[in-house]
Amino acid sequence: MEIVAWLSANWLGLIGFLSGILCVWLLIRENILTFPIGLLYSVITVVVMFNNRLYADVLLNLYYVLMNAYGWWFWLRGDLDRRHETEQVQVAEMPKRLRLIVLVISLFGIGLMGWYFDTYTDADLAYPDSFTTTVSFVAMWMSAHKYLESWLLWFVVNVVSVGLYLLKAQEDAQLYFYVGLYAVYIWMAVIGWRTWKDQMPPPRSLAA
Repeated sequence: MEIVAWLSANWLGLIGFLSGILCVWLLIRENILTFPIGLLYSVITVVVMFNNRLYADVLLNLYYVLMNAYGWWFWLRGDLDRRHETEQVQVAEMPKRLRLIVLVISLFGIGLMGWYFDTYTDADLAYPDSFTTTVSFVAMWMSAHKYLESWLLWFVVNVVSVGLYLLKAQEDAQLYFYVGLYAVYIWMAVIGWRTWKDQMPPPRSLAA
């Protein structure tokens, strides 16, 4: 009964946990339903993170709301060159030049966001929180574009997030759901990488 009472008191965290697992599982399988489920997860997480003064994570999940809508459209209608007569955009590797641009933007974003929240708000763990937020911004955009390397960024984000939420869970028990969620995400990021890599189409022949 104590477990039932605890779950009842922390029902938002439970729904976030379940929807988060389902969202990533669908993403691995390239199932378009990942986006409406991801929308539900993002809205719930906005509430939980705001209550814990993790404001960078609040911004992140508001961004997820927008990117789930964009990803939904892109998978169905975007980048005709990567369809290869299929209904959805296929997995691809990120162009090398774009990798460098993403790296520079990420480093700048981490520093700027960390400084702002550390200086002007009562945010806890401003720089670690800004790191996971900024890298997640980039990883979500890459996932929406079905870039294989998105799973590498998700792996890093998940490892750091486990430590971050463990520290904060001492103040709010609902965050233990997110500790468990991101621990599972670490494993799912590895599976996602392998699955998407296997699903990549063979290189196009240069022959005329």
